[in-house]
Amino acid sequence: MTTAPSPHADEATQPAAPSAPPRGWAPLRPLILRLHFYAGVLVAPFLLVAAVTGLLYAGSFQAEKIVYADELTVPVGDAKLPVSQQVAAAREAHPEGTVTAVRPSPAADATTRVLLSGVPGVDPDHTLAVFVDPYTAKVKGALEQYGASGALPLRTWIDELHRDLHLGETGRLYSELAASWLWVIAAGGLVLWFSRRRALRKLRGTSGRRRTLGLHGTVGAWAAAGFLFLSATGLTWSAYAGANIDELRTSLGGATPVLSSAAGEHAEHGGAGSSGGEQAAPGAGLDTVLAAARAEGLTDPVEIQPPADASSAYVVKQVQRIWPEKQDAVAVDPATGEVLDVLRFADYPVLAKLTRWGIDLHSGVLFGLANQIALMLLAASLIVLIVWGYRMWWQRGRDSAFGRPVPRGAWAQVPPQVLVPLLAAVAVVGYFVPLLGIPLAAFLLVDIVLGEIAHRRGRRTYAAK
Repeated sequence: MTTAPSPHADEATQPAAPSAPPRGWAPLRPLILRLHFYAGVLVAPFLLVAAVTGLLYAGSFQAEKIVYADELTVPVGDAKLPVSQQVAAAREAHPEGTVTAVRPSPAADATTRVLLSGVPGVDPDHTLAVFVDPYTAKVKGALEQYGASGALPLRTWIDELHRDLHLGETGRLYSELAASWLWVIAAGGLVLWFSRRRALRKLRGTSGRRRTLGLHGTVGAWAAAGFLFLSATGLTWSAYAGANIDELRTSLGGATPVLSSAAGEHAEHGGAGSSGGEQAAPGAGLDTVLAAARAEGLTDPVEIQPPADASSAYVVKQVQRIWPEKQDAVAVDPATGEVLDVLRFADYPVLAKLTRWGIDLHSGVLFGLANQIALMLLAASLIVLIVWGYRMWWQRGRDSAFGRPVPRGAWAQVPPQVLVPLLAAVAVVGYFVPLLGIPLAAFLLVDIVLGEIAHRRGRRTYAAK
């Protein structure tokens, strides 16, 4: 729920509540309070960066439509030209590189994208998207594109800023650390907030730190579910936790199915595709392949991937990730135009579907503009909560600002029958989410060492007296 120093940090000094909390909860509250406070202090800067860049990314979808309107849209004409003719126009304007995919115009006023890889000056992980007017075959421009969502330069730059701060694999550690701890801080803050007496949660008639606490807790409580979701989905494609999650999902039978793209015996009979994505007569052309996919129910938007080599087939797949998702795919023989394999999104395992929906919802595409607005509100809430958290920290007074919300050794007060299962659960989670487990172990070690140092100093001072 919260992402900064704990709003509850002064509760240790408040008068005892008229009714004591349940016995099972009492020993855990100081531990959660201390973890929430210090985790918020240490992780808040990373979360702030993630929230600001996430806010920018959520807004980049609409900005992209405005900035690249000339490349993306065309006046509506009478009839669209064959896709093969549009690709030929793109290749005439840009003979460099290799055609790796074609996205036919998905709407009446949309251009066709011809995607080229191996283009000099273009990032090897990106493609050059050549935009063609489907009615006139006129090339409207060319831009670098990244990812399955078709991100253009503006969105790509913001996406990479959010993911790794443009620092590559090393930079991904920041976003994984933020995602690893967001759910811990959110869940801890949520528990602490609702465990407070109802009177202490009221905003009316309050001022100063008490009012900041009320605002902080109320907004955090409403946004907590969104934070938990962002944390869980963000971890699915992180470097370390993501690999563990993929392995676990695969072991549970939830891996994403793969379409068979082998062309089989027809591959040697003069088909297309032996040149790594370029068409070759007299095999089935792009228009025949597209017609075969349409006959299997693959409606727009689709992407056509030419055969990578002589033994491969064309792959036509739907690329719509707005609800309801269109993710069906077919493999088409490059010589005859016969459909060799069909993969339906409806046949995906449940875990594969949930992963797809979760990632697309996190990315702001599943419900379009509404999804993007919701993400911007969540990001703005996170930013405000961090600011309020640090404000409360300051309002406590500098002499006690980093002071102990609860004494050290809160973990030692937890009964063994609760502590042992808790430590086992933390160890399992820490193994699967290493950027949570490693910092948590370090925090506990440092806390124990500092506590022991303070204890020994206290004993020496007492002896000296």
